[in-house]
Amino acid sequence: MTATAPTPSTARVRVTALLPRLTLVLAALLAAFFAAAAPASAHAALTASDPTDGAVVATAPAQITLSFSEGVAMNGDSIRVLDPQGKRVDTGELRDLCSGNIIRYGTALRPGLPDGTYTVAWQAISADSHPISGAFTFSIGAPSETAVSLPSRTAGDGPVAVAYGIARYVAYAGFAVLVGAAAFILLCWRRGAAQRPMQKLVVRAWVALTVATLVMLLLRNPYTGSGNFSDAFDLAGLKAVLETKSGASLVSRLLLLGAAALFITVLFGSYARRYASDGSDGSNRPDGSDTSGVSEEDAKGESDLVFGLGIGGTVVAGGIAATWALSEHASTGIQPALAMPVDILHLLAVATWLGGLTALLVALHKVPGIERTAIRRFSTVAFTSVLVLAGTGTYQAWRQVGSWSALTGTEYGRLLLIKIGLVAVVVAIACTSRKWTSRLAEERASDVSRETSPVTVTPAASADATGDADASDTGISGAGTSDPRRAAQLARQSAARRTAREKQARDADPDRAGLRRSVLAEAGVAVVLLAVTTILTSTEPGRAAELETGRGSTATAVPDRAVKVTLPFDTGGQNGKGSVRLQLDPGRVGANTLHVWAETPDGKPLDLPELKVSFTLEAKEIGPLPVLPERAAPGHWTASGVQLPLTGDWRIDVTIRTSDIDQTTVQKNVKIG
Repeated sequence: MTATAPTPSTARVRVTALLPRLTLVLAALLAAFFAAAAPASAHAALTASDPTDGAVVATAPAQITLSFSEGVAMNGDSIRVLDPQGKRVDTGELRDLCSGNIIRYGTALRPGLPDGTYTVAWQAISADSHPISGAFTFSIGAPSETAVSLPSRTAGDGPVAVAYGIARYVAYAGFAVLVGAAAFILLCWRRGAAQRPMQKLVVRAWVALTVATLVMLLLRNPYTGSGNFSDAFDLAGLKAVLETKSGASLVSRLLLLGAAALFITVLFGSYARRYASDGSDGSNRPDGSDTSGVSEEDAKGESDLVFGLGIGGTVVAGGIAATWALSEHASTGIQPALAMPVDILHLLAVATWLGGLTALLVALHKVPGIERTAIRRFSTVAFTSVLVLAGTGTYQAWRQVGSWSALTGTEYGRLLLIKIGLVAVVVAIACTSRKWTSRLAEERASDVSRETSPVTVTPAASADATGDADASDTGISGAGTSDPRRAAQLARQSAARRTAREKQARDADPDRAGLRRSVLAEAGVAVVLLAVTTILTSTEPGRAAELETGRGSTATAVPDRAVKVTLPFDTGGQNGKGSVRLQLDPGRVGANTLHVWAETPDGKPLDLPELKVSFTLEAKEIGPLPVLPERAAPGHWTASGVQLPLTGDWRIDVTIRTSDIDQTTVQKNVKIG
């Protein structure tokens, strides 16, 4: 016997009707909020510069060098050096000084620069497509007044960045719904291809992803450059974008979306007609279609069509996912050859789960007759997607975070914890949905007559004492009127009555209503989850953040024991690699003796043309205090009477020159107690 739920109260009906709208509003607000609030951070970070920020050098350096934690893209205008009057004094020629794992770029300075304070402004594109920029000053001889003001806006910041961030969010959401809804139709509910609400959902997702990709392509130039919307239509800038990895990925995505349009045409064309033309009621096939009257040849043709759509859809979906994997975090850092296919699987799993969830919600809300078999099939598909999501997500978390300290001590790690919590909440709600699904399955098993019936119960009230209602719904009641306005009015009334009866049919099954509420709750949390995921893709990973912080890591001094540190260096020139060992004895406030040894990579003494050391206590704004050690032996320098007046974290800067133009500065913090 079928249980029929009592008619809900008016207030409950209104709240239920408002929930989908509230979910959409929440999605829009979250997209705007997170796009505006997220800092402009990226994978690559500036780890060192020569000269360092605020340094005072005795003579003008031959070049300015910048070192980064990851690969970056730069050009002749990426490093600009300005004199106190704001005039550019660099040659504009970018020098690639990268060697092995050392990412370093520089630019030469014009000879004969006078004393004063100079400003270095730089801008680059990280290997994971995010813009980075910064500025610092150094002085020749002595600091002076400067007319140059450091830029207040960093790359990837401002209104253009907000618009670009919203477009990225829409692109992710469109991809998830497009892939997930199509997978839901092919794997779980083939009859859904002939349902108008499902068709609208997939087409709108395709349009959203396409428009968002076009917007990102146009905004890419101002997003990584000037920050002005007017530059979106700069043809020269657009051409430059197309030559970058990010531009190529966006264009590839547009081409793949063309293939996706063909896939949608077949899915909702010849494929959908197979299920609409025979009036399938889901009575025979496990996927909800009717095999009565279908010849063996037609069945084979249908099977081939399903197979072709499945293979083609998987290839297109994987290709679109690859446009993210090839241009963002997965493409740089450690193990990129493994990280990129894992990232593709991760994106496909997320899309299949969350996009399929959206399709199920639309079906439960808009389609009066979705089969129980389709819901049970999606439960299995969603469970498999969560398993894939957990496996690939664990690997990505290890790769991007790297340590427990980065998990709690970096912005990326904290966002990742929030994402994990949201996934746990969604899975918990999904367990409730599975219980409702199980109840539907139990009802199906207990009533053989409902073996393939839809997940709705048609109320007895729908069969009125007379057939007048049915007649009016088909427009017969207005067939005899010659007044077009009256006919239109009757048609609207008929449509309203038909919609009301469909809604009553949907709400009559308590199990379906419970499932719809739990799925709606899943979708609401999924909106927030997608927003956090979008922010993660534009946030500097924990491993890189710790690497940036690690260059200033502190070595703790032990009382009455010398402070010893070893610093590797690479000036970028021939025979420019090695390490310096420093010993500060006794390593406390007052007079100290400094020893410095320079060694080649194989441990042999390295005699350098020049070596300078300075001490800075940034917390008290003391320094840099310069020290010029004297050469005691090949590869060994010493200085006595090195005065450290206060306790604290002192930064030691060691400048090594290996040739007339090749030099670098390495640093380390030591705690003087």
